[in-house]
Amino acid sequence: MHDTSASGRLDPAIALSGVNLSLGRGAARVHILKDIDLHIGRGEAIGLVGPSGSGKSTLLMVTAGLERADTGSVVVAGAALGTLSEDALARFRGRNVGIVFQSFHLIPTMTALENIAVPLELAGLGDAHERAARELAAVGLSERQHHYPAELSGGEQQRVAIARAVANAPRILLADEPTGNLDPESTDSIMAAFSTFNEQGGTVVMATHDEALRERHAWRVVRMQPKAA
Repeated sequence: MHDTSASGRLDPAIALSGVNLSLGRGAARVHILKDIDLHIGRGEAIGLVGPSGSGKSTLLMVTAGLERADTGSVVVAGAALGTLSEDALARFRGRNVGIVFQSFHLIPTMTALENIAVPLELAGLGDAHERAARELAAVGLSERQHHYPAELSGGEQQRVAIARAVANAPRILLADEPTGNLDPESTDSIMAAFSTFNEQGGTVVMATHDEALRERHAWRVVRMQPKAA
């Protein structure tokens, strides 16, 4: 995949150049990302579209610093991720990157409010619960803040996960198939939350199977294809 967006090159929030990554061992080792060049401008909303096996999720993990590229350059929010230690990467993510997983990753023994507030408390923020309440209100879940994940619908759980991802005011939001198993109404609510984050100046990158992002939401679409071995 080679991206030629002028806006991405002028003021990149994310700049990947010549990125390669293989996973697995021996005969099972698979070259997932091959010579990836991708530049995403600050404040852009990008949909990574492609079939299963095309490397969308892996590309998000590399961008978040959760996987390290074998070769190439990964620069996110001005930081060269390949030069950072694991501890420095964790601190960098805490300040700059919010991540939304398809499987939500909410803590089942904590309420919606606590799921958002606890990471903020760990980051040393004194107003964690107040900020968590504001983010829940922003995704329309004020009345559900004291409910546990098992008491929430799939769409509500995903909105809690989004609120948690943006509560620390990251520059960049990465989302891995966040609407894949949701009904149309829940999907619309989640896309509205992403749009709000984007309109406030945040950069959004979402892995998705939705081919109509460009038409319905005016997102830039980057198409990925599985690479031959």
